[in-house]
Amino acid sequence: MKQKPSAINIIWLSMVLIATVTAAYTGRMDEVTKASFESAKGAVTLAIGLIGPMALWLGIMKVAEAGGLLRIVARWVRPVMVWLFPDVPPDHPAMSAMIMNMAANALGLGNAATPMGIKAMQELDKLAVEKGTATNAMCLFLAINTSSVTLLPLGVITVRAAANATSPAAVLIPSLVATCCSTFVAIFMAKMLAGRNEVLQTSPYEKADDSEEKNGEEGADLLLPGRSGRIFIWLLIIAFFGGVIYQWQNAPAVSMSSADTLNTISSWLIPVLISVLLIFGYLRGVKIYETLTDGAKEGFSTAVRIIPFMVAIFVAIGMFRASGAMDIMIKLLSPLTEAVGMPAEALAMALMRPLSGSGAFGIMSEIVNKDPDSFLSLLVSTMQGSTETTFYVLAVYFGSVGIRRTRHALPAALCADAAGIIASVVICHLWVG
Repeated sequence: MKQKPSAINIIWLSMVLIATVTAAYTGRMDEVTKASFESAKGAVTLAIGLIGPMALWLGIMKVAEAGGLLRIVARWVRPVMVWLFPDVPPDHPAMSAMIMNMAANALGLGNAATPMGIKAMQELDKLAVEKGTATNAMCLFLAINTSSVTLLPLGVITVRAAANATSPAAVLIPSLVATCCSTFVAIFMAKMLAGRNEVLQTSPYEKADDSEEKNGEEGADLLLPGRSGRIFIWLLIIAFFGGVIYQWQNAPAVSMSSADTLNTISSWLIPVLISVLLIFGYLRGVKIYETLTDGAKEGFSTAVRIIPFMVAIFVAIGMFRASGAMDIMIKLLSPLTEAVGMPAEALAMALMRPLSGSGAFGIMSEIVNKDPDSFLSLLVSTMQGSTETTFYVLAVYFGSVGIRRTRHALPAALCADAAGIIASVVICHLWVG
């Protein structure tokens, strides 16, 4: 059967051609040319910059996997994940990797979430019979990632605090409501569109036998630490909690909802998470250094694989912005959006968010710095904290496993983005009364 072209084909081509035609009228052809080269260069630079974080977190994930933690975590939330991903065996490494990615996203740990998401996508690819084509599970996972349920939008709160907003953390509840709405729509659309598409078979997965389950993942060669090693670890854990108590007693009294407190918690999360995963692996008998370095090797090869996909996406976005097509689109749509309570400045943010994370962050920061306590400031902050850069996520996650036929992943993700934007407008109007 002849395959239908993926939605990303027509969207990518349209952005490039519209940029070129628009530049012919606006006289920005030189800017478009420069943007194409600068965007390609920026994509490669970003991909190279991902090597370090990916090597670190893929190595740590390997330690957790070898110790059996991923299997344990998957067992805790199995009912929900089995309903969401019926094509993925409950005990498959992909299931636990997806859980770890979603948990990291919820806590705002973007540096950890991306490598975990790539790991999950690589495991999902092992179940795919038709390589290069996204399975239903891949499409749903990507849609959930672009909706990005975030409990702590710490970057947004930091910008608001720096701009001397009266209540920097006031964006917490609106962002949470908006991101929950976008996630619900992401799941609904991915499920609905999957039912209308052809059913793709998945590879059979053989469950690990009892000996492998006892010894961690993939039959790792485990060697439990001796008594002195365990005592040393427990002494360090006790010393850590002593440090927590010391800091708590000596810290000035602040509200738990204040930006400083939330940022302090965020700064503690990454080191604590790394230490917990490594301690777990050590106590389970994993050779943590050797296992981590073996897993880190995947970060280098993965970063190279995603470069072509990131270059393609970044070039189209850069040309589209440089040509003035974005400005024209805003002028055409602003009368409609202003009629439903979305100012033109917020429309620029809404259109930029799926395309460019740095661009959207820049727009949000500029608006917040001008008037941190305004309705517009709250609205763009909610948009920033409740949605994700869809095309970047698609390029990185699908690029890591060579997916070229994205099927319904992009339509589902864009529907989730639209739902997040609409929900942001509604909840912000209700929030300010």
